[in-house]
Order: sequence, then structure tokens, then C-alpha cells
Amino acid sequence: MWATTVTAIPTLRTQRLTLRAFRATDLDPLAAMLADPEVARFLGLGRPRDRVESWLALESMLGQWALRGYGFFALESRATGAFLGRAGIFHPLDWPEPELAYALPRPAWGQGFASEAATAARAWAFDSFGFSQLASFIHPENAASIRLARRLGAVREGRISLMGMSVERWVHDPPGHGPIV
Repeated sequence: MWATTVTAIPTLRTQRLTLRAFRATDLDPLAAMLADPEVARFLGLGRPRDRVESWLALESMLGQWALRGYGFFALESRATGAFLGRAGIFHPLDWPEPELAYALPRPAWGQGFASEAATAARAWAFDSFGFSQLASFIHPENAASIRLARRLGAVREGRISLMGMSVERWVHDPPGHGPIV
């Protein structure tokens, strides 16, 4: 007999985005995003993924919800229904702590979607789980993500090694905590 774990993934809405559970129909736009070398260079091992690897990533993102109760949301435009990437809390087994993370396809860059999604996901995570902090692990050459971390009020607290790479650790404190800016 097989045991089944079902986890309700919430839907969050911002002014322009719906943050929702991934669906099988998200595979094509997710695979296109993860196959783009410019998008992929700061994700995971820093290389594009093929369709099968994108499917495995999709399975992993959904599986984390069942195992941890939180994970990545698919980002969808409220105006058009278009897939705009992923954002949420990433926490693989070998990660030192939960990470506020995001990735968007190039056509969605520079429009404030990452900030809007990360802000919503972070607020939801702090409200729902009472985390004392969240981290964002950012490649030191990823200037756009570093700018976003600063805009979100995160503070750089050194470097750590993840997946054989040195990354910067940016810390997000819950609302009402942390340094006064």
C-alpha cells in the first residue's frame, strides 16, 4: 500500500502577479526559461537545463511543498496569464537554511516582477512559519539580484560555499526586526 501526502499550496496575489502552485502545463515555459544561458548562469550549477532536467526541477519544486510545507510558487501575470518565472522559499536537504529565491525569463526582467514576487513570498513565509530570518544566496557577479536584495532590505553577511561555488549570503529579517536603515 502506498502512502499519499497531499499539501495545499496557497495562492498569493499581488497587484500584477498570481503566485500559485506549479502545473504540468508550466513545463514548456519553465523549460524555455531554464534553457536560456543568461537566466541559467546564476542558477544551480550555472548551466542551461534540457527539458528532462526542467521536468525534474518541476517535480522537485512540487515535492518540497509536501516535505517542508513551503516552496517555490509559479509566477503568472494577472493581466495576461503568462508564465513569469518562479519565486518562493527554496530549501534542499543540503542547504544551511531556507532561501528566498526567484528566477524570471528574460522578457520579464527589469519590470519589477522579481521584487513584487519576492516581497509577497517573503511576507507569506514570515507570517506562516515564523522564521527568524531568511537568506538569499547570490552569486557575487549577479548584480541584478544583489540590487534586489538591497531593495528588499537584506544585509550581506559574508560568503558560503554551495554546490561547490562561493556565494554571498544575504539575510532578510522579519518585518520590524533587523537593522534600521
